[in-house]
Amino acid sequence: MRRFVIGDIHGAHRAMVQCFERSGFDRENDLLICLGDLCDSWPDVDKVFEELLRIRNLTLLLGNHDQWLLDWFLTGESPDIWLMQGGDITVTAFKGGVPSRYVELLKSAGLYHILGNNLFVHGGFLPDRPIEQQDKEIFLWDRSLVKTALLHKHRGEDVKITRYNKVYVGHTPTINYSESKPIIACGVCMLDTGAGWPGGVLTIMDIDTGEYCSSDVVNDLYNEFKGRG
Repeated sequence: MRRFVIGDIHGAHRAMVQCFERSGFDRENDLLICLGDLCDSWPDVDKVFEELLRIRNLTLLLGNHDQWLLDWFLTGESPDIWLMQGGDITVTAFKGGVPSRYVELLKSAGLYHILGNNLFVHGGFLPDRPIEQQDKEIFLWDRSLVKTALLHKHRGEDVKITRYNKVYVGHTPTINYSESKPIIACGVCMLDTGAGWPGGVLTIMDIDTGEYCSSDVVNDLYNEFKGRG
């Protein structure tokens, strides 16, 4: 079994398939940890769900966009803050209805995952507090860990800022820092390489070797679609 982690997919099924093909990911035998944010940018959200459901060894983590989507699945409520951040694209994608298996998949998603001494989480966590005592808001939204790691990196300091060997996070696009590949700083690996935005790519990484593969630029794969502006 090879072990992989993939960044924020945001409805870009075409990019997801490229990542699987380029990395040699085996849906039957390999492990995939998905860092969340399956929806809200590109139109193939249903295909992303179907692809994940084909994976025998899947660990899915909940992203902030996934939480909005799950709330809509369960209540029908679609707040403006979600619709303005790509939720309108997802609502349109599901105008024909929502399969119950998608709801169950999101309901089964974890807030974080520990594998060996590696931590996987969508947004971040607070290193100075036991992880069991932290709440969903931190795991889905917090960027303070990433900001601390990047500050040390900017200063040329490679220091240990958590008790984990590696912390793999999504949520904060590396293209915000003019980088379309994963950024690793102080043991924090940023795997959201901007697939939710024009100019970004989707990235999958082999956890054990550190090797990674990325898709083509996502808006080139969806050149007939505007995406999230």
